Amino acid sequence: MNLPAFIDHLPSLYQDPMFWLFPMGTLAVSTGTFLLFAIPYTLVAVVLVLIWPLLRLSPIHQGEMPAWYVVIAQLGFFILLDDFLYYWMHRTMHKGWLLKHVHSIHHRIRHTTAINGNYMHPIEYLCTAGLALIGPMLVGAHLHVLWIWLALRQYEATDGHCGYVFPWNPGHLIPLYEGAGYHDFHHAKYQGNYAGFLPYLDRFWNTYARGYLAWRQARRSAR
Repeated sequence: MNLPAFIDHLPSLYQDPMFWLFPMGTLAVSTGTFLLFAIPYTLVAVVLVLIWPLLRLSPIHQGEMPAWYVVIAQLGFFILLDDFLYYWMHRTMHKGWLLKHVHSIHHRIRHTTAINGNYMHPIEYLCTAGLALIGPMLVGAHLHVLWIWLALRQYEATDGHCGYVFPWNPGHLIPLYEGAGYHDFHHAKYQGNYAGFLPYLDRFWNTYARGYLAWRQARRSAR
């Protein structure tokens, strides 16, 4: 069959019942069964759908964007509040049932890489995500400010697990930010260095990971 004849015949091929049964039917079965099996495991997405009526009552809005200095102040507040809440949640998860059945999953990682930042039990993921929303809900943040904050929070999660300590890390624009070495010690030593962005609570409560301060001082002296 020459090319012009094949082109003329092409529309009739798509009228063949096997077109709907073979490629399209197979695609539908493949996609449908994947979703059927995947949806029950996608706990976070399911929960978000179920709690949407409650989230809709939150003061998060799409109104007028606040002034830039308000955005900066809100982001600073979110970092401080989230770090305070996360420190205590994280420290609590290193005890008893929560450590054995929940947080120990995240601590299967002994040598961190960036993608490991969100490798955790669904309960821990929901708790971590829930803490990140408290600040924006308290101030009634603009939706775009919420997105900026979540991007910062995810940056901290990936940078904290990346395993690389770079002096030019843009995270150091945040005052007191420690970088990846801080959380590396947490995974290596299992206890200590519970904070996320900032180390002040570990300093105040004397919960630095064993050997971290000596490593930090030696690194600074070598510069």
